[in-house]
Amino acid sequence: MAGGTSCPQLVAAVSEAGGLGFLAAGYKTADGMYNEIKQLRGLTGRPFGVNLFMPQPALADPSAVEVYQHQLAGEAAWYETPLGDPDSGGDDNYDAKLAILLEDPVPAVSFTFGCPTRDTLDAFAGVGTYTVVTVTTPEEAQVAQWAGADAVCVQGVEAGGHQSTHRDDPQTDGAGIGLLSLVSQVRETVQIPIVATGGLMRGSQIAAVLAAGAEAAQLGTAFLVCPESGASLLHKQALTNPLFVRTALTRAFSGRPARGLVNRFMREHGPYAPAAYPQVHYLTAGLRKAAAKAGDAQGMALWAGQGHRMARELPAGRLVRLLAEELDAARTAVSTGSTQ
Repeated sequence: MAGGTSCPQLVAAVSEAGGLGFLAAGYKTADGMYNEIKQLRGLTGRPFGVNLFMPQPALADPSAVEVYQHQLAGEAAWYETPLGDPDSGGDDNYDAKLAILLEDPVPAVSFTFGCPTRDTLDAFAGVGTYTVVTVTTPEEAQVAQWAGADAVCVQGVEAGGHQSTHRDDPQTDGAGIGLLSLVSQVRETVQIPIVATGGLMRGSQIAAVLAAGAEAAQLGTAFLVCPESGASLLHKQALTNPLFVRTALTRAFSGRPARGLVNRFMREHGPYAPAAYPQVHYLTAGLRKAAAKAGDAQGMALWAGQGHRMARELPAGRLVRLLAEELDAARTAVSTGSTQ
């Protein structure tokens, strides 16, 4: 989770309705994260979580980043904005964020792009924080269980935004596993609880992943169009705009595979974008902001899961309750059918 879409107002609304809202800490400073946590505590007394990005190994080829920088020169000229510094990201202030969350604990912390050390997970256990590691394969789930995570968040390839693989290998691009199959495989691999995520938009889909072995479900794209969401108006409108008919995985905006609505930028730059995260993210940051300011959705990163056309523009609390009603109805239908 990253950026401003998962803002305190949205997290509070979800938690107040009985869900477990998560605050995205990716790309924020440690102080920025902490300020949002304090703001969130002022909005709700209910449990919530914080999502952290794991530091990434320095595997990017500087020459490939430089080539991509030259290839984006036309975009910079078009939007009249300079390209960003690809080396400005560092480790996403990971250690500083850990220190804050251990000093002033929150109910839950999840991790993306890798698995923390056992010492880190033990430290969170010591302060009463429930830990969740996002995984995309049974092998990653096994590592998380060995390290001492309380649960795994199993991400299917249908998910919007970044694929949360622990090791970004271009050789495996396009080899993601669908959610239902992945949940079943992980269920046979680990004993800790499973949270299923990826393309879920209806209560009936939640019922399906619970039947496959998950204990809970996590939804992202479904909440993007809620009024409390921090997503831009252009992003919200694009999710149901018939001009955007499909999603695809791309490295064009960040250097890591991420699913978004297919637009001009993705079509033109995706084929040769390097495997260089977070360098490409910071390189294109100014372009994405300029495109948004110009009202040009064709130049923005419009992250979305495969079910984006099913998004419902409802207050977040109402959406949580509706999903629960749909889940109950789906379970009742299955139960009734099995007794006839």
